[in-house]
Parts: sequence; structure tokens; C-alpha cells
Amino acid sequence: MAFSMKDKKVIITGGAKGIGAGITEAFLEEGAKVVFTGRNEKDGLAFEDEMTKKNYEASFVKADVSSEKDTEKLFKEANDILNGIDIVVLNAGYFPEEKTSTMTLDQWDEVLDINLKGVFLNTREAMKYLKDGGRIVITSSITGNRVRNSSLPHYAAAKAGVNGFMRSVALELAGKNITINAVEPGNIMTPGMRENLGAEYIKNQESVIPMAALGEPKDIAYAIMFFASDEAKYITGQSIIVDGGQILPESPFEM
Repeated sequence: MAFSMKDKKVIITGGAKGIGAGITEAFLEEGAKVVFTGRNEKDGLAFEDEMTKKNYEASFVKADVSSEKDTEKLFKEANDILNGIDIVVLNAGYFPEEKTSTMTLDQWDEVLDINLKGVFLNTREAMKYLKDGGRIVITSSITGNRVRNSSLPHYAAAKAGVNGFMRSVALELAGKNITINAVEPGNIMTPGMRENLGAEYIKNQESVIPMAALGEPKDIAYAIMFFASDEAKYITGQSIIVDGGQILPESPFEM
């Protein structure tokens, strides 16, 4: 790959399943040393074993991104394991469907805690460890920033907040030569989508995407690696949309 990740020391939150697993494996394939997190220890350790069998340098640390205590512990352990931190990828996310009229405060809080507070906590902790040339890349979404979904108001609010937060932090970090950017995925094919939502849902999603197919986790990973690369040193406070053209049509007639 043009953008070398060889020997880069990387933390990836939510890196054991779905898009996160694709991001983790892509960094490892390019020679990075990775500490990845998740809340499910069984899944995390299974993925760690899968990666180490491929002779990759991967370590799982159980952590809840919305917990200040877990976040502090994660960065300390990762710093010890990796002997430094170069890149932080904030990918952990949660998007259960619920309309505003039936949503409880607990449901709202849980989604905001993981998707927005978690980004704040992990960014703040990353700032203690990253040095000159450090990178923070966030998995945001087209939802909330480019398109809307009536069943995801809490998720939309969180992801719109992520982009605003990211741009503010970019100003704070610029003088330290540390960049922060975001990738906004559209609909990405993951095992969970295939198993839980089914073929009809996938077909309906593909019908509104100009490229007529869902993306793959590594499509997101490669955009993230671009922002994390040395070559992207002069880009900060920006976002890239990776959606197969989903947000482009003016009307359904375009499709």
C-alpha cells in the first residue's frame, strides 16, 4: 500500500467485529502493531487469536469507551504493550433503532455515551500520549451529517456531534502537529448486517446506492489509513464520505 503503516503503533476502539475488525486487520496487514478493544471479551480474544495465528502483532484489551476508568486503563496498557502510540482510531459505535416518540432517556443516553462521550473521553486520553506527527481518526457516519433516518435520532445527533467535536479539537491539536479527521461510512456489509437484517434489507439498500452495492469494511479501513498516514500530515479537521455515491441523487428518479 502507498501509505505505509509498517511498525506504526495503533489503538483501535471497537476493533473486534464488523467494520472495526476490517480496520484492525487492514492495519495489521500493512505491518502495524495494534491494540484493539471491545466490550465482549470472548469475541475480542477470539479475534486476537485469529490475528496472531497469521503472525500479526495484535492485542485485545477489554474496554467500554464510555467509561472514563476503562479509557484511562486502555491507554496505559496499550502504551506499555506498544511502547508508544502513533495512531488512535475511534471506531466503537452503537445504533439501535428507536423513534423519538417511543425512546426512553436511558436509550438516548446509552447511544450518546458510546458514540459521542466515548469519542470525547478517548480523544482527551489520546492527547496525553500522542506526540509530534500523531494521528486521531474517527469513524463517523453519513447519518446525522448528510442523511437522516427517523429511527436513529439519537445516533444522528451523536454522529453530527462527532464531526463538530472533531473540528474543534483540530484547532487545539494543530500547534502540536497532531491531526484529527473523520471517515463517514454509508451502508457497509458486515456479518451482523447479513445475519440480522437479511437479504431483502440489503437489496433495498443497494437500490438507493449509485454503485449498486454495499461497501466492505476495508473500504472504510483504507480511508482511515489515508488520514493516519504520514502523507496526510497537512490535513486536519476534515471528513471523507465513503458511501458508493449514496448521498448524491437529487431524487429517486436518478436511480
